[in-house]
Amino acid sequence: MTISLPMASAAQPTDQPLPLHALPGLPATTRLTRVSLAFIERRLNLYLRFGHPVQRLRQDRWRDCALFTPGAHLARVRCETADGGAVRSQLLVLQACGRTENMQRIPGVEPGAALLVQAEGQRQVRAVLSLVDAIETLGIDPVDVSPAYWRTVHHRLDAGMPLPAYTTGQHAAWLAGRVLS
Repeated sequence: MTISLPMASAAQPTDQPLPLHALPGLPATTRLTRVSLAFIERRLNLYLRFGHPVQRLRQDRWRDCALFTPGAHLARVRCETADGGAVRSQLLVLQACGRTENMQRIPGVEPGAALLVQAEGQRQVRAVLSLVDAIETLGIDPVDVSPAYWRTVHHRLDAGMPLPAYTTGQHAAWLAGRVLS
């Protein structure tokens, strides 16, 4: 099964990428996280489910990448298919990291990112995509959801437990805590 959702983008792809230090409004020392994306019809769909990149770079007609500032949240979905149907489904919710933060090495994510959720297989990917849809139904942008919630989802997936719903009360508490810290 191929899950095809449009790629979210804050900026239109460009054929002439800017040097990383020349991105408008960013200091030259900002370490950007580069997330590789691809689409090969009936074979591979590697796309963003949510996230607001500061720039999209087109590499060729099948590949592009998205650049994120430190602290940005995003979800990347990977669907690989063969003649017999879906072969691999994966969803990663990631947080881009700064120079001094700990990060994990993830293929296609340079230099790495903090892994908040890793869903493997169609069942887990569909469950997390349903959570993202429910969050958007509440009028909340998934990039603004608490990292603690995403980690809880990850641990529940690992344990085979039911996934928790995200509520407007949790979101209000998270936003209030961010303002106070």
